[in-house]
Amino acid sequence: MSDIYVKGWLMGVDEREHTDVHYRSLNGEGNFNWRLIFPFGYIPAENELVVSKKEHFWSLDKTEKRLPAVLCLQVWDNDLFSPDDFLGTLELPLTHMPQPAKKADKCTLEMMNTSSPNTKVINLFECKRTSGFWPFASQPGPDGELTGKLEAEMELLTKEEALERPAGKGQDEPNANPHLDKPKRPETSFFWFTSPFKTCKFIICKRFKCILITIICVFLAVLLLALFIYAIPQLLARKMVGV
Repeated sequence: MSDIYVKGWLMGVDEREHTDVHYRSLNGEGNFNWRLIFPFGYIPAENELVVSKKEHFWSLDKTEKRLPAVLCLQVWDNDLFSPDDFLGTLELPLTHMPQPAKKADKCTLEMMNTSSPNTKVINLFECKRTSGFWPFASQPGPDGELTGKLEAEMELLTKEEALERPAGKGQDEPNANPHLDKPKRPETSFFWFTSPFKTCKFIICKRFKCILITIICVFLAVLLLALFIYAIPQLLARKMVGV
């Protein structure tokens, strides 16, 4: 059972985006329907991002860096009282990324080997949009093991196009281009702290059903025995005086 969320960022950029949490995933599947937005500057002639930031907090001016356009996505297990557990990672070089699989069963780590002649690669800056499945791995590189699969749609817009087709982050307004419906999650997906009645129904009652029934039966038996013991002296006294 996991509380799953996905976070993403562009390599070299400090700002990070993340989905909401899919609580109590019983089979490891998370449903989000969540929009992650990554604004960035880009030099087409050099296929590089332009990142401006201060080297140190005491720096007065920002330093401009040029970095490869790599999208990093990670899936995590949300923990309330301890650090979140890392589940998998995915790194996609946007100018030379593996073409996504159209079906989940075709999504494997082998498709991430972009140097293989069997791997089809695309340039997101040329195709502008793509969708399908990509694999999450336990670690970057060839030694990683498959830990999950991500179904996603990616779209690249210029600044002018983004202004003409505004869209909010996540499911915030304006929820358009495209409109995102609420994810279809099972009734068991909820945050236990804010849903005490569901917690009682799905966690306490379901997991400890037999124990609760046993406790109730024992309690009733002890209660009846106590009432019986309490009533015996009165009954004996009445019989002795002939009442």
